[in-house]
Amino acid sequence: MVFGSTSSRQSSITTLKMIQLYEVTRKCFFLLPPIAGPLQFLINAPFGRFAPSNDSIFVVDGIKSWIIMELVAPITFISVLYRGPCASSLPAISTPQVILSSLFIVHYLNRAIISPLRTPSRSKSHIVVPLLAVIFNIVNGALMGTYLLSPTASAFLAGAFSRPSFWAGIMLCACGFAGNILHDEVLLDIRRKSQAKGKRNENKLGKEHYAIPHGYLYRYISYPNYFCEWLEWFGYALAAAPLPALMPLTETMRTAQPPWLFFWAEVFLMISRAYKGHQWYHKNFPEYPKERKAVVPFIF
Repeated sequence: MVFGSTSSRQSSITTLKMIQLYEVTRKCFFLLPPIAGPLQFLINAPFGRFAPSNDSIFVVDGIKSWIIMELVAPITFISVLYRGPCASSLPAISTPQVILSSLFIVHYLNRAIISPLRTPSRSKSHIVVPLLAVIFNIVNGALMGTYLLSPTASAFLAGAFSRPSFWAGIMLCACGFAGNILHDEVLLDIRRKSQAKGKRNENKLGKEHYAIPHGYLYRYISYPNYFCEWLEWFGYALAAAPLPALMPLTETMRTAQPPWLFFWAEVFLMISRAYKGHQWYHKNFPEYPKERKAVVPFIF
């Protein structure tokens, strides 16, 4: 009995420490994107069209580094589902939790494996980009997995099937996911055509071959794949978590759960990339459609 009591006490202390770590990390995930995002307006993240042109030990293969940095998200997520601080506290995972977990895993299976393996080529990347992405994806995967098994998520999702917001969120998530794939396919097709024409290697810019994408939401914005990804994770958050308080910001930080924090981080960290890429298109293609916005149709 003494040994059993000691073991139980140690287990409780470990769980408490993990929950405290979760809360600290969740708050950092709220605070850091609004700081890091605007800084990216001042620099060009060294990958894709802004990849380094020179060879260096710090410049890595674009496709392999992409697979590694994205694959850690579902691996961490699944690990936390099985071994996280809340993994043993629930008798069974509910159907809404299964649906939301599946959506997260399917997104990253496409992003980490299917999409890069279908990519004819990808510009190299400075190693700092995949390293930072690995850190982000480990933290995000851990937060999402911990949240979905938490008492907060279990209570919120108990009546999920009777809430229109749950189904609206699932539909938005599915549409965003499909739109992301659709518009990525337009970019992949540009690379396939350039490869077929013998432009597979570097063009005059020292990077992969680029051209003006057309069709679907490319008629209105330069980065519909970003816009659709935001739509996907906004829908996911709407289905998975209660709306956070909007004001004051201290209350927003206290009430924002990981699905909303992920959407929050995506917008802050990607909007500068879209803006600078939009400028790059106008600089390198004089015929680029002037009516196109960067990432939000008719607005920005």
